[in-house]
Amino acid sequence: MKTSAHLLQSQQKRAGWPSGSRGLPSTANRAGHSPRATLVLLALLLFAGLAHGAARLKEIAAFQGAGERDLIGYGLVVGLDGTGDGNRSAFTLRSVENMLRRFGIQLDPGTIKPKNVAAVMVTAKLGAFARPGDRLDVTVSSLGDASSLMGGVLLMTPLTDQGGEVVRVRAQGPVSIGGFNFASGGSSIRQNYTLVGRVPEGGMVEKEAGGSLLHDGALVLTLNSPDFTTALRAARAINSALGEALATAVDGAQIRVQVPEESRQGTRLVEMASLVENLEIEPDLQAKVVINERTGTVVVGRQVRLMPVAVAHGNLSVIIKSQQNAAGDPYTGFVSAERQDEITVSSDEAHLIVLDGMADVNGVARALNTLGVSPRDIISIFQLLKEAGALQAELVII
Repeated sequence: MKTSAHLLQSQQKRAGWPSGSRGLPSTANRAGHSPRATLVLLALLLFAGLAHGAARLKEIAAFQGAGERDLIGYGLVVGLDGTGDGNRSAFTLRSVENMLRRFGIQLDPGTIKPKNVAAVMVTAKLGAFARPGDRLDVTVSSLGDASSLMGGVLLMTPLTDQGGEVVRVRAQGPVSIGGFNFASGGSSIRQNYTLVGRVPEGGMVEKEAGGSLLHDGALVLTLNSPDFTTALRAARAINSALGEALATAVDGAQIRVQVPEESRQGTRLVEMASLVENLEIEPDLQAKVVINERTGTVVVGRQVRLMPVAVAHGNLSVIIKSQQNAAGDPYTGFVSAERQDEITVSSDEAHLIVLDGMADVNGVARALNTLGVSPRDIISIFQLLKEAGALQAELVII
Protein backbone atom coordinates (compact mmCIF):
# COMPACT_ATOMS: atom_id res chain seq x y z
CA MET A 1 0.00 0.00 0.00
CA LYS A 2 1.35 3.43 -0.93
CA THR A 3 2.08 5.85 1.84
CA SER A 4 0.79 9.42 1.89
CA ALA A 5 4.27 10.65 0.89
CA HIS A 6 4.30 8.39 -2.18
CA LEU A 7 0.82 9.56 -3.16
CA LEU A 8 1.91 13.17 -2.71
CA GLN A 9 4.92 12.60 -5.00
CA SER A 10 2.76 10.96 -7.65
CA GLN A 11 0.34 13.88 -7.61
CA GLN A 12 3.27 16.31 -7.92
CA LYS A 13 4.52 14.45 -10.99
CA ARG A 14 1.07 14.60 -12.57
CA ALA A 15 0.94 18.34 -11.90
CA GLY A 16 4.36 18.85 -13.48
CA TRP A 17 6.16 19.93 -10.30
CA PRO A 18 9.86 19.31 -9.82
CA SER A 19 10.66 16.04 -8.09
CA GLY A 20 11.27 16.41 -4.39
CA SER A 21 9.28 19.65 -4.13
CA ARG A 22 7.13 20.08 -1.07
CA GLY A 23 3.98 22.06 -0.53
CA LEU A 24 2.56 24.34 -3.20
CA PRO A 25 4.44 24.97 -6.45
CA SER A 26 6.34 28.18 -6.96
CA THR A 27 4.83 31.19 -8.69
CA ALA A 28 6.76 30.38 -11.85
CA ASN A 29 5.41 26.84 -11.95
CA ARG A 30 1.86 28.01 -11.39
CA ALA A 31 1.98 30.73 -14.01
CA GLY A 32 0.44 28.50 -16.66
CA HIS A 33 -2.30 27.09 -14.46
CA SER A 34 -5.80 28.55 -14.30
CA PRO A 35 -7.47 29.14 -10.90
CA ARG A 36 -9.64 26.07 -11.57
CA ALA A 37 -6.55 23.92 -12.19
CA THR A 38 -4.96 25.22 -8.99
CA LEU A 39 -8.05 24.24 -6.99
CA VAL A 40 -7.96 20.78 -8.56
CA LEU A 41 -4.32 20.37 -7.56
CA LEU A 42 -5.08 21.47 -4.02
CA ALA A 43 -7.94 18.95 -3.86
CA LEU A 44 -5.64 16.19 -5.09
CA LEU A 45 -3.12 17.05 -2.39
CA LEU A 46 -5.85 16.96 0.24
CA PHE A 47 -7.02 13.52 -0.86
CA ALA A 48 -3.41 12.34 -1.03
CA GLY A 49 -2.95 13.21 2.64
CA LEU A 50 -6.17 11.38 3.45
CA ALA A 51 -5.52 8.39 1.22
CA HIS A 52 -5.88 5.90 4.01
CA GLY A 53 -9.09 7.53 5.28
CA ALA A 54 -7.92 7.06 8.88
CA ALA A 55 -10.01 8.62 11.63
CA ARG A 56 -9.72 8.73 15.40
CA LEU A 57 -12.26 6.71 17.30
CA LYS A 58 -13.54 9.86 19.02
CA GLU A 59 -14.66 11.15 15.59
CA ILE A 60 -16.63 8.04 14.62
CA ALA A 61 -17.79 6.73 18.00
CA ALA A 62 -18.73 7.85 21.50
CA PHE A 63 -18.49 6.33 24.95
CA GLN A 64 -21.80 5.11 26.29
CA GLY A 65 -22.83 7.22 29.27
CA ALA A 66 -20.76 10.23 28.18
CA GLY A 67 -23.41 11.89 26.00
CA GLU A 68 -25.44 15.03 26.64
CA ARG A 69 -28.94 15.05 28.09
CA ASP A 70 -31.68 17.25 26.60
CA LEU A 71 -33.57 19.46 29.04
CA ILE A 72 -36.78 21.44 28.56
CA GLY A 73 -38.93 23.87 30.53
CA TYR A 74 -41.73 26.42 30.21
CA GLY A 75 -41.10 30.01 31.28
CA LEU A 76 -41.92 33.68 30.89
CA VAL A 77 -39.86 36.47 29.34
CA VAL A 78 -40.72 39.90 30.80
CA GLY A 79 -39.62 43.47 30.13
CA LEU A 80 -40.54 43.52 26.43
CA ASP A 81 -41.33 46.83 24.75
CA GLY A 82 -44.91 46.04 23.76
CA THR A 83 -43.84 43.07 21.64
CA GLY A 84 -45.17 40.33 23.92
CA ASP A 85 -48.13 37.98 23.57
CA GLY A 86 -50.79 40.39 24.81
CA ASN A 87 -54.31 39.02 25.26
CA ARG A 88 -54.13 36.68 22.27
CA SER A 89 -52.47 33.78 24.10
CA ALA A 90 -54.62 32.35 26.90
CA PHE A 91 -51.75 30.33 28.40
CA THR A 92 -49.70 33.51 28.83
CA LEU A 93 -52.53 35.17 30.77
CA ARG A 94 -52.91 32.10 32.98
CA SER A 95 -49.18 31.91 33.60
CA VAL A 96 -48.99 35.56 34.65
CA GLU A 97 -51.98 35.06 36.95
CA ASN A 98 -50.39 32.01 38.60
CA MET A 99 -47.05 33.82 39.01
CA LEU A 100 -48.66 36.83 40.69
CA ARG A 101 -50.68 34.55 42.99
CA ARG A 102 -47.40 33.06 44.26
CA PHE A 103 -46.45 36.57 45.39
CA GLY A 104 -49.81 37.05 47.15
CA ILE A 105 -51.38 39.19 44.44
CA GLN A 106 -54.96 38.33 43.44
CA LEU A 107 -56.20 39.81 40.15
CA ASP A 108 -59.14 39.33 37.83
CA PRO A 109 -57.71 37.55 34.75
CA GLY A 110 -59.71 39.90 32.53
CA THR A 111 -57.75 42.90 33.77
CA ILE A 112 -54.34 41.44 32.86
CA LYS A 113 -52.90 42.79 29.59
CA PRO A 114 -49.39 41.35 29.41
CA LYS A 115 -48.17 43.01 26.19
CA ASN A 116 -44.72 43.13 27.75
CA VAL A 117 -44.70 39.39 28.56
CA ALA A 118 -44.09 36.39 26.30
CA ALA A 119 -44.46 32.69 27.03
CA VAL A 120 -41.40 30.71 25.91
CA MET A 121 -40.04 27.19 25.82
CA VAL A 122 -36.58 26.92 27.35
CA THR A 123 -34.17 24.21 26.21
CA ALA A 124 -30.61 23.24 27.11
CA LYS A 125 -28.14 20.37 26.87
CA LEU A 126 -26.67 19.00 30.09
CA GLY A 127 -23.25 17.39 29.84
CA ALA A 128 -22.83 13.90 31.24
CA PHE A 129 -20.26 15.03 33.80
CA ALA A 130 -21.68 18.45 34.73
CA ARG A 131 -21.60 19.10 38.47
CA PRO A 132 -23.94 21.17 40.69
CA GLY A 133 -23.02 24.84 40.41
CA ASP A 134 -21.80 24.60 36.81
CA ARG A 135 -23.17 27.14 34.35
CA LEU A 136 -24.54 26.45 30.86
CA ASP A 137 -26.26 28.36 28.06
CA VAL A 138 -29.99 28.02 27.50
CA THR A 139 -32.16 28.74 24.46
CA VAL A 140 -35.56 30.45 24.64
CA SER A 141 -38.18 30.20 21.87
CA SER A 142 -41.44 32.12 21.66
CA LEU A 143 -44.54 29.99 22.18
CA GLY A 144 -47.29 32.57 21.64
CA ASP A 145 -47.93 35.62 19.47
CA ALA A 146 -44.97 37.76 20.50
CA SER A 147 -43.32 39.77 17.71
CA SER A 148 -39.90 40.03 19.35
CA LEU A 149 -37.98 38.90 22.45
CA MET A 150 -35.54 41.82 22.22
CA GLY A 151 -34.66 43.34 25.58
CA GLY A 152 -36.51 40.66 27.58
CA VAL A 153 -35.46 38.87 30.74
CA LEU A 154 -36.19 35.20 31.38
CA LEU A 155 -37.73 34.58 34.81
CA MET A 156 -36.60 31.64 36.94
CA THR A 157 -37.47 28.51 34.96
CA PRO A 158 -36.92 24.89 36.07
CA LEU A 159 -35.60 22.56 33.38
CA THR A 160 -36.27 18.83 33.53
CA ASP A 161 -35.26 15.83 31.46
CA GLN A 162 -37.55 13.49 29.55
CA GLY A 163 -39.16 12.14 32.70
CA GLY A 164 -40.16 15.64 33.78
CA GLU A 165 -39.80 14.84 37.49
CA VAL A 166 -36.25 15.81 38.46
CA VAL A 167 -35.22 19.47 38.09
CA ARG A 168 -31.72 19.36 36.64
CA VAL A 169 -31.18 23.07 35.89
CA ARG A 170 -32.73 26.40 36.82
CA ALA A 171 -32.44 29.15 34.22
CA GLN A 172 -32.79 32.92 34.47
CA GLY A 173 -31.27 36.02 32.91
CA PRO A 174 -31.37 38.57 30.05
CA VAL A 175 -32.17 37.21 26.60
CA SER A 176 -29.75 37.88 23.75
CA ILE A 177 -31.24 37.61 20.24
CA GLY A 178 -28.29 38.92 18.21
CA GLY A 179 -30.49 41.32 16.24
CA PHE A 180 -33.33 43.82 16.48
CA ASN A 181 -36.89 44.45 15.39
CA PHE A 182 -38.33 47.98 15.28
CA ALA A 183 -41.73 49.05 13.93
CA SER A 184 -43.41 52.46 13.70
CA GLY A 185 -46.21 53.92 11.61
CA GLY A 186 -46.63 50.83 9.48
CA SER A 187 -42.92 50.60 8.68
CA SER A 188 -40.55 48.11 10.25
CA ILE A 189 -36.92 47.07 10.13
CA ARG A 190 -35.58 43.77 11.38
CA GLN A 191 -32.16 42.17 11.54
CA ASN A 192 -31.84 38.43 12.22
CA TYR A 193 -34.58 36.33 13.79
CA THR A 194 -36.02 37.87 16.95
CA LEU A 195 -38.29 35.14 18.34
CA VAL A 196 -35.47 32.82 19.44
CA GLY A 197 -32.66 33.88 21.75
CA ARG A 198 -30.07 32.63 24.20
CA VAL A 199 -29.27 33.32 27.80
CA PRO A 200 -25.48 32.94 28.04
CA GLU A 201 -24.59 30.98 31.19
CA GLY A 202 -28.16 31.54 32.30
CA GLY A 203 -28.63 27.99 33.56
CA MET A 204 -27.22 26.66 36.83
CA VAL A 205 -26.91 22.92 37.34
CA GLU A 206 -28.76 21.71 40.44
CA LYS A 207 -28.54 17.97 39.91
CA GLU A 208 -25.89 16.19 37.87
CA ALA A 209 -26.81 13.98 34.94
CA GLY A 210 -25.20 10.93 36.53
CA GLY A 211 -23.05 9.95 33.56
CA SER A 212 -20.65 7.04 34.00
CA LEU A 213 -17.91 5.63 31.79
CA LEU A 214 -17.98 2.18 33.34
CA HIS A 215 -20.74 -0.30 32.54
CA ASP A 216 -20.32 -3.61 34.35
CA GLY A 217 -16.58 -3.01 34.50
CA ALA A 218 -16.16 -2.10 30.84
CA LEU A 219 -15.95 0.89 28.51
CA VAL A 220 -18.61 0.70 25.80
CA LEU A 221 -18.02 2.48 22.51
CA THR A 222 -20.98 3.08 20.18
CA LEU A 223 -20.27 3.78 16.50
CA ASN A 224 -22.04 6.77 14.98
CA SER A 225 -22.57 4.77 11.79
CA PRO A 226 -22.91 1.06 12.66
CA ASP A 227 -20.75 -1.22 10.53
CA PHE A 228 -19.45 -4.71 11.34
CA THR A 229 -16.13 -4.24 9.57
CA THR A 230 -15.45 -0.92 11.31
CA ALA A 231 -16.36 -2.41 14.70
CA LEU A 232 -13.99 -5.34 14.14
CA ARG A 233 -11.15 -3.03 13.06
CA ALA A 234 -11.70 -0.85 16.13
CA ALA A 235 -11.58 -3.85 18.48
CA ARG A 236 -8.35 -5.11 16.90
CA ALA A 237 -6.74 -1.65 17.09
CA ILE A 238 -7.62 -1.34 20.77
CA ASN A 239 -6.24 -4.79 21.60
CA SER A 240 -3.04 -3.99 19.71
CA ALA A 241 -2.58 -0.71 21.60
CA LEU A 242 -3.34 -2.19 25.03
CA GLY A 243 -1.22 -5.28 24.43
CA GLU A 244 -3.95 -7.72 25.48
CA ALA A 245 -7.33 -8.92 24.26
CA LEU A 246 -9.64 -6.62 26.24
CA ALA A 247 -11.83 -5.30 23.40
CA THR A 248 -14.65 -7.23 21.76
CA ALA A 249 -16.91 -6.19 18.91
CA VAL A 250 -20.34 -6.99 20.35
CA ASP A 251 -22.12 -6.22 17.07
CA GLY A 252 -21.91 -3.69 14.26
CA ALA A 253 -22.58 -0.78 16.61
CA GLN A 254 -20.78 -1.51 19.89
CA ILE A 255 -17.26 -2.31 21.02
CA ARG A 256 -16.86 -3.42 24.62
CA VAL A 257 -13.49 -2.82 26.32
CA GLN A 258 -13.01 -4.67 29.60
CA VAL A 259 -11.20 -2.53 32.17
CA PRO A 260 -8.83 -4.30 34.62
CA GLU A 261 -9.58 -3.87 38.32
CA GLU A 262 -6.50 -1.71 38.94
CA SER A 263 -7.57 0.75 36.20
CA ARG A 264 -11.17 1.35 37.23
CA GLN A 265 -10.57 4.26 39.56
CA GLY A 266 -9.50 7.88 39.15
CA THR A 267 -6.89 8.98 36.68
CA ARG A 268 -6.08 5.53 35.31
CA LEU A 269 -9.60 5.11 33.92
CA VAL A 270 -9.41 8.53 32.25
CA GLU A 271 -5.99 7.67 30.78
CA MET A 272 -7.33 4.43 29.36
CA ALA A 273 -10.37 6.18 27.85
CA SER A 274 -8.09 8.83 26.35
CA LEU A 275 -5.83 6.18 24.81
CA VAL A 276 -8.79 4.36 23.28
CA GLU A 277 -10.55 7.41 21.79
CA ASN A 278 -7.34 8.69 20.13
CA LEU A 279 -6.59 5.45 18.27
CA GLU A 280 -6.78 5.79 14.49
CA ILE A 281 -8.57 3.27 12.29
CA GLU A 282 -9.88 3.27 8.74
CA PRO A 283 -13.69 3.08 8.87
CA ASP A 284 -15.35 0.96 6.22
CA LEU A 285 -17.96 3.02 4.41
CA GLN A 286 -20.98 1.80 2.51
CA ALA A 287 -20.97 2.76 -1.17
CA LYS A 288 -23.51 5.55 -1.63
CA VAL A 289 -24.48 8.18 -4.16
CA VAL A 290 -26.47 10.96 -2.49
CA ILE A 291 -28.55 13.24 -4.69
CA ASN A 292 -30.36 16.47 -3.78
CA GLU A 293 -32.75 17.09 -6.65
CA ARG A 294 -33.79 20.49 -5.31
CA THR A 295 -30.29 21.94 -5.65
CA GLY A 296 -28.85 19.63 -8.30
CA THR A 297 -26.10 18.44 -5.95
CA VAL A 298 -24.53 15.01 -6.37
CA VAL A 299 -22.12 13.46 -3.82
CA VAL A 300 -20.36 10.23 -4.76
CA GLY A 301 -18.90 8.09 -1.98
CA ARG A 302 -15.38 6.64 -2.09
CA GLN A 303 -16.51 3.02 -2.44
CA VAL A 304 -18.76 3.61 -5.47
CA ARG A 305 -18.07 1.28 -8.44
CA LEU A 306 -19.36 1.14 -12.01
CA MET A 307 -19.82 -2.03 -14.02
CA PRO A 308 -19.11 -1.88 -17.76
CA VAL A 309 -22.00 -0.08 -19.46
CA ALA A 310 -22.79 2.00 -22.56
CA VAL A 311 -24.48 5.40 -22.15
CA ALA A 312 -26.02 7.64 -24.82
CA HIS A 313 -27.09 11.15 -23.89
CA GLY A 314 -28.63 13.90 -26.01
CA ASN A 315 -30.97 16.86 -25.56
CA LEU A 316 -34.15 17.48 -27.55
CA SER A 317 -35.43 21.08 -27.61
CA VAL A 318 -38.82 22.21 -28.93
CA ILE A 319 -39.33 25.99 -29.33
CA ILE A 320 -42.76 27.41 -30.20
CA LYS A 321 -43.03 31.08 -31.25
CA SER A 322 -46.40 32.74 -31.72
CA GLN A 323 -47.14 36.20 -33.17
CA GLN A 324 -50.19 38.20 -34.18
CA ASN A 325 -50.30 39.85 -37.65
CA ALA A 326 -52.90 42.59 -38.24
CA ALA A 327 -54.42 43.08 -41.74
CA GLY A 328 -56.80 45.95 -42.67
CA ASP A 329 -59.30 46.38 -45.53
CA PRO A 330 -58.87 49.92 -47.03
CA TYR A 331 -62.48 49.97 -48.37
CA THR A 332 -64.38 48.76 -45.31
CA GLY A 333 -61.90 49.78 -42.66
CA PHE A 334 -62.21 46.34 -41.06
CA VAL A 335 -59.04 45.13 -39.30
CA SER A 336 -58.48 41.40 -38.81
CA ALA A 337 -55.83 39.64 -36.69
CA GLU A 338 -54.09 36.57 -37.96
CA ARG A 339 -52.03 34.30 -35.65
CA GLN A 340 -48.93 32.59 -36.96
CA ASP A 341 -47.09 29.84 -35.06
CA GLU A 342 -43.48 28.88 -35.73
CA ILE A 343 -42.24 25.58 -34.32
CA THR A 344 -38.54 24.76 -34.24
CA VAL A 345 -37.20 21.37 -33.16
CA SER A 346 -33.49 20.97 -32.44
CA SER A 347 -31.59 18.03 -31.07
CA ASP A 348 -28.04 17.86 -29.77
CA GLU A 349 -25.92 15.16 -31.27
CA ALA A 350 -26.02 12.08 -29.07
CA HIS A 351 -22.94 9.92 -28.58
CA LEU A 352 -22.87 6.33 -27.39
CA ILE A 353 -20.01 6.14 -24.89
CA VAL A 354 -18.79 2.89 -23.42
CA LEU A 355 -17.81 3.18 -19.76
CA ASP A 356 -15.46 0.45 -18.65
CA GLY A 357 -15.68 -0.93 -15.14
CA MET A 358 -14.53 1.83 -12.79
CA ALA A 359 -12.69 0.74 -9.66
CA ASP A 360 -12.75 4.03 -7.74
CA VAL A 361 -14.54 7.36 -7.44
CA ASN A 362 -11.93 9.10 -9.62
CA GLY A 363 -12.79 6.77 -12.48
CA VAL A 364 -16.50 7.42 -12.01
CA ALA A 365 -15.89 11.19 -12.08
CA ARG A 366 -13.78 10.97 -15.24
CA ALA A 367 -16.41 8.82 -16.95
CA LEU A 368 -19.23 11.27 -16.21
CA ASN A 369 -17.10 14.24 -17.23
CA THR A 370 -16.52 12.49 -20.56
CA LEU A 371 -20.23 12.83 -21.28
CA GLY A 372 -20.01 16.61 -20.83
CA VAL A 373 -23.40 16.88 -19.11
CA SER A 374 -24.86 19.19 -16.47
CA PRO A 375 -25.40 18.20 -12.82
CA ARG A 376 -29.14 17.80 -13.52
CA ASP A 377 -28.37 15.35 -16.30
CA ILE A 378 -25.90 13.50 -14.07
CA ILE A 379 -28.74 12.90 -11.62
CA SER A 380 -30.81 11.24 -14.33
CA ILE A 381 -27.82 9.21 -15.51
CA PHE A 382 -27.15 7.88 -12.02
CA GLN A 383 -30.79 6.82 -11.68
CA LEU A 384 -30.64 4.98 -14.98
CA LEU A 385 -27.29 3.37 -14.11
CA LYS A 386 -28.89 2.05 -10.92
CA GLU A 387 -31.86 0.66 -12.85
CA ALA A 388 -29.50 -1.02 -15.32
CA GLY A 389 -27.56 -2.65 -12.48
CA ALA A 390 -24.31 -0.94 -13.47
CA LEU A 391 -24.09 1.28 -10.35
CA GLN A 392 -22.68 -0.74 -7.48
CA ALA A 393 -23.86 1.57 -4.73
CA GLU A 394 -26.93 2.66 -2.80
CA LEU A 395 -28.73 5.57 -4.46
CA VAL A 396 -30.12 8.04 -1.91
CA ILE A 397 -32.36 10.88 -3.09
CA ILE A 398 -33.18 13.63 -0.58
